[in-house]
Amino acid sequence: MTSVPENELQLKQASNAAMASLLNLTILPVISFMALVLIYKKTEPGTIGHYHAILGLKVNVIAATVLFLVSALMILLGGFNSPWTWVYVISYFTIVHTLFIVIALWALVRAWSGDRLRSD
Repeated sequence: MTSVPENELQLKQASNAAMASLLNLTILPVISFMALVLIYKKTEPGTIGHYHAILGLKVNVIAATVLFLVSALMILLGGFNSPWTWVYVISYFTIVHTLFIVIALWALVRAWSGDRLRSD
């Protein structure tokens, strides 16, 4: 059985990991990702903090991969001078990137309550 301070530490790590994930997707891209990696290194496997750190890393790596794919698609299909470039950019940010932000926000709320994103 875990003690109260240990449980509070795990919840704090979980909420810090989820917040770093959300910040990485919104206003502090690289700095927050480095913080997320540091949080991951400080957590113990099997804890809620470790779960949310891994979840944040997965969401952010997938988001970065999709961003690079969309950027490559823009360059290959017309470059920056094509009007279709704005269609790709606006579509990506209003649909795909917003979905990643919603997932990170949902994870943050679940971390605050001490729960996982989905029940296993």
